[in-house]
Order: sequence, then structure tokens, then C-alpha cells
Amino acid sequence: MPVAADRAVPMAARPLDRAAAMAMRPVDGASAAVFRIGFGLLGVATVVRSAANGWIAELYVEPAHHFTYSGFWWVQPWPAWGMYLHFALMGLAAAGVAAGYRYRLSIVAFFLLFTYVELIDKTTYLNHYYWVSLVSLLMIFMPLGRTWSLDARRETGGACRTVPAWVIWALRAQLAVVYLFAGIAKLNPDWLLQAQPLRIWLYNSADLWLIGPLLKETWVAYSMSWVSAAFDLTLVAWLLWSRSRPLAYALVIVFHVLTWLLFPIGMFPWLMIFGTLVFFPQDWPARLISRMRTRPAAAPADAPSAGAFRPGLLSRVAVVGLVAFALFQVLVPLRHWAYPGNVRWNEDGYRFSWRVMVTEKTGDVSFRVSDPAGVGEWIVYPDEHLSDLQVERMAYQPDMLAATARIIEEDLRGLGHGDLEVRGDAFVAFNGRMAARFVDPSVDLTSEEPGIWPKRWVLPAPSDP
Repeated sequence: MPVAADRAVPMAARPLDRAAAMAMRPVDGASAAVFRIGFGLLGVATVVRSAANGWIAELYVEPAHHFTYSGFWWVQPWPAWGMYLHFALMGLAAAGVAAGYRYRLSIVAFFLLFTYVELIDKTTYLNHYYWVSLVSLLMIFMPLGRTWSLDARRETGGACRTVPAWVIWALRAQLAVVYLFAGIAKLNPDWLLQAQPLRIWLYNSADLWLIGPLLKETWVAYSMSWVSAAFDLTLVAWLLWSRSRPLAYALVIVFHVLTWLLFPIGMFPWLMIFGTLVFFPQDWPARLISRMRTRPAAAPADAPSAGAFRPGLLSRVAVVGLVAFALFQVLVPLRHWAYPGNVRWNEDGYRFSWRVMVTEKTGDVSFRVSDPAGVGEWIVYPDEHLSDLQVERMAYQPDMLAATARIIEEDLRGLGHGDLEVRGDAFVAFNGRMAARFVDPSVDLTSEEPGIWPKRWVLPAPSDP
């Protein structure tokens, strides 16, 4: 009887079962296929760009030392031939993702190869590289090889044109988290009240044709600061509303193309431009192709009935996993509230928090090395041990600065020195402020253990400019 069947489902399980049924509801897979193709092609472009600009050798082969992440000390660069092979395999994996060829193998390979490269050195950290790792991890569990793919052509039983609804919403959420937290990060006095660091960056772009002189105007910097904050904070809502979606997407294109022209931030604008297409109805690519054809397209196959779905253990686990992943995405960007001080100065909780272009810092640092046995004290400059880019990034990032002190001690021990103490003379200029001392010069940085706890030896941030 229906009543008996209803009672067979535990009351506590019903919300989870309903969530699983909604998550597994089949929807048109064309939009997800376009996302897969764009993601793969941008992955290929990243590999080609890295090779063409000589970044493989510059970032991973030539440096004598690398700043690894906590817990990932074992991630080290291969020899030169190995790094070039690594990038070649990454490019092939990205091409496989785009083409939908052996999709699951291709996306697993791309995730592992790409993330390995990003874990080699903190110096190369960028928010959109972190985003690529997260999305490629998600894509491993998404059936994105079903539609518009070589795998679909090989299916003897016919390709499935649908994907579960959770796939579309997970991709949308991964884009939404970038915009929302980027907007929240802009709600600070520097950005809103001082138009910093935009005033610095726009002034440095004043040589651009036609609009260059305008970029020197203070009101332009203030206007762009407030407009970009509003853009990030509200864009997701405009993309979700069908009536405002076309205009919102047009603004996405304008905003990111302008950003690409003004600031050297690599592939990020194109990731967002292609990615936000997923906010359109799931069948928009099929509709577009149908309109472009001279004859009417065949009616798409009906999607399987959502009523046929029966929640099981695997679907419930999937829902729980998605919720846990979403919770992780919310908590990690907010973890800086657990630390004292200004996160834009001390960088405690700065990485992985979508603080996109809200800070301009430059630093200058030297190290005073002393021998406790009384041999003497001397000055060591970091460019004697690090690459130019490593010196630039290390000078204002405390964990890398302390790691440099340990590198100096290790290198000097290799030259026959015994136990040494290494102290930093570091000065950092921050969002238009005068350079100020960054770390306590009396602290032996080699004695400071790496980790996630607050770095008490970082001095307080300077006052407002």
C-alpha cells in the first residue's frame, strides 16, 4: 500500500533522499559539455603559453630552491627533461578533456599533473590556478564525457545527452564562490575609501592608447573600485535571474576583457568568461546550433524521467560529499578571522581565499647571519640563493621569508659553517603607504617552525596612508 511504502522510508532520511533526488535529476548536458571543452582548451593554452614564454625552465628548472607547501615537502621538480615531459603530458590530458577522449582518465591525469606543478613552489601561487585545481577535482566525479565527445561517439548503445542536475549547480557554485569572496575582500577601507591599490595600478597603465590620460584621474580609480566591488558582490544574482542574465553576461565580457588589457593576470579573465556560460539554461548550445542551421534540427531525445530515480546509499553519500565540499569552500576563505592583525599585511589566511587583486605590496629584505660561537656577523642578500621572482614574492610573505632564512642556513652549512642564526631586515610598502619594517629584526627566523599558527614575529601593519 502507498502508506506502507511511505513508512518504509525513515523520517530522518527523507530530507536527504529528497536532496538526492533533486541532485540526480537529469538535465540537458550540452552546457556542461561546452564547459568541459572550454576548460580543456584553456588548459592546452596554459601549457603552450608556459612553454612559449620559457616559464618551465625559469620557474621549475633553474631555481636552486623551491618554497613547498606545508605537508607537501615531497613535491619537488623533476630534472629538466622530466619537467618538459610533465607539461607535455599535461597538455595532452587537457586536450583529452576538451575532446572528451577517455574523459575520466584525461581529467584525472590533468588534475594530478596540474596540481603537482602548483604544489612545487608557493612563488607561483595564483587564485585562478587554485580554482583550476578545485574544478578539475570536481570534474573527476562529473559524467562530462557523455555529450559532444569522442567517448560518446564510441558508445555502441548511443550517447546519453543528460547529466545530473548537481553537475550544473556545482560548476555554478564554484564560479560563484570566486565572485562573492572577491567582492567581500574588497569591503575594506583601502579599496573603498582610498581606491588602493587601483590608483597605483591605473596610474602605471597611463601609457595606454586613448584612455591612458584618463587613468591618471583619481575619480576614475574611485569609480572603478566601487563598481568592481558591486560587480563581484551582485553578479551571481544577476546571472541566476533569467531576465538580467544576458546583460550580466555582457558585463562579464566587458569587465574581464578590460581587466585583461589593464592588468597582467594571465588566463583568469578567459576562465571566467567561458565559465559563466554555465549560468545559461542547460540546453543553450543546442538551441544556438539549431538557430544557425538552415533546416530544423531533430528534436532532442527526451530526458529520463526524474520519477524513476530511487535514492540509494551512493546518492546520499554524494550529497553529503557535495555539502562537505561546499562547506570547505566557505570556511577556508574566512579562516583569516582566526588570526590577529590585518590579513593583507601579515598574510595569515591570505592564500586560497579569493582575495583577487586587493593588495599591492613590494618589499626589500636582507639577512643578518651570526655564528653563536662568536665567529662574527655578516649580511646575506636573498638573490644569492633565490631566483628574481622568488626574491620579489618572498620579501612580503612571512612564511616564505622564514623559509629563506632556513635556506640560507642550509646553504652556508654546506660550505662548512656550523649552527647559525639568521635574522631578517625586511621593509614592506603596502597599498600606497610608506615602507615599514615588516618583521622583528631580533628574531632568529631559523628557529621559527613552519605551520598555520600566527607568526608573532611579524610586526603590526602601518597606519592608513
